[in-house]
Amino acid sequence: MDQNSIPEEYRPISMWGYFGYEILFSIPVVGFICLIIFALGAKNVNKKNFARSYFCYTIIVCLVALLIFAIAFFTGAVDAVFG
Repeated sequence: MDQNSIPEEYRPISMWGYFGYEILFSIPVVGFICLIIFALGAKNVNKKNFARSYFCYTIIVCLVALLIFAIAFFTGAVDAVFG
């Protein structure tokens, strides 16, 4: 079975493809817009699943950063650094 006999929506993405998408999704505003577009409307199942997993990763990182900031704020560590 070769690459051309696989339907477009199931074709695997190469390692360089994943690497390129990860760089694309890391760009602050444009990457987030591309991430939303790929997660909701990509024809390729592998591309759609990768975008969805990267979106979940982004949400988890934001929540952890918010939690760390909240702990630092309520314990007075922010005032000690900036005050």
